[in-house]
Amino acid sequence: QVQLVESGGGLVQPGGSLRLSCAATGSIFSIYAMGWYRQAPGKQRELVAATISGATTNYADSVKGRFTISRDNAKNTVYLEMNSLKPEDTAVYYCNADIRRLLGARSHYWGQGTQVTVSS
Repeated sequence: QVQLVESGGGLVQPGGSLRLSCAATGSIFSIYAMGWYRQAPGKQRELVAATISGATTNYADSVKGRFTISRDNAKNTVYLEMNSLKPEDTAVYYCNADIRRLLGARSHYWGQGTQVTVSS
């Protein structure tokens, strides 16, 4: 069994910062890409940022220069540092990971989601 456990969401004022964490636990053989998606009310889920082993990163244009994704491979954890937050960043943020299980298949897994609200 593999689980992604997220933390770090909350309410912040415009211009503020938050740091999201997502830890992968369970029978893990290897983790390939890890990333963050978000879904605002009435909108489709979109990619925010992704990383492959922490070396290669990819960001949505809307967050470039403000968000930073990083990864601790020893802890099977991915982070999203969010700075200069805007009201339009308000959404439920989901962690996603491409994982091969011990003695099992390779699949994509999702976290439960964490709410980020940017409002004064």
